[in-house]
Amino acid sequence: MSEQNKPFVVTDRRKFAADGTPRPDAAPSPERESREVPPEPHTATPPLEFVSPANAPEPPAADAPPPLTASEMEQANTAYRQTADRLDTAVRAANPGMEHPPAMNFDQIVQSVYMTAILQLGGATQQGQQPKIDLMGARQSIDMLAILAEKTKGNLTPTESQLLDNALFEVRMGFLEVTQALTRSAANRQPPPPPGAPNPAAPGRPTIVR
Repeated sequence: MSEQNKPFVVTDRRKFAADGTPRPDAAPSPERESREVPPEPHTATPPLEFVSPANAPEPPAADAPPPLTASEMEQANTAYRQTADRLDTAVRAANPGMEHPPAMNFDQIVQSVYMTAILQLGGATQQGQQPKIDLMGARQSIDMLAILAEKTKGNLTPTESQLLDNALFEVRMGFLEVTQALTRSAANRQPPPPPGAPNPAAPGRPTIVR
């Protein structure tokens, strides 16, 4: 049979009959035939970590050098000790009978900073001389002892802790005494003498080193 003589066939694709009931021979809906995509497996989302400005890591400076390796640190330490030993040998050779210098320890560090603060407060001034006081330098030395106390808390022996506490107490009290004396001296200062007159300032009055 030719293509022109084939009967014309009409396919009824209605899903419901005239009375509204579903037709059993209706073609299935393309939506129902569509393949359902299985849901993706649920993965637990890690909790968000809040980083406050106080505990946020400080970004490295742009011009900061790269961190040193353990090998570099060890090489520098070995070279330093060898040079220090050669220096000790040369000093003892030039001074027969001289003993080996004592090794540095925590007590010597505290005493060194303590003595620096005392000198800056004018503690080494000889009698009759005018003391020279470096208040800003003394303050930095006192703050250095305070940092030592803070960073070594819980890691000191009772003797070391007592030494550091006593040093801090003495230099702080010395700082207060000197600043109060300077305040009283400024309040009681006489007007400047006329030109050519002798200076009535009493000897021994402390001055601030700027």
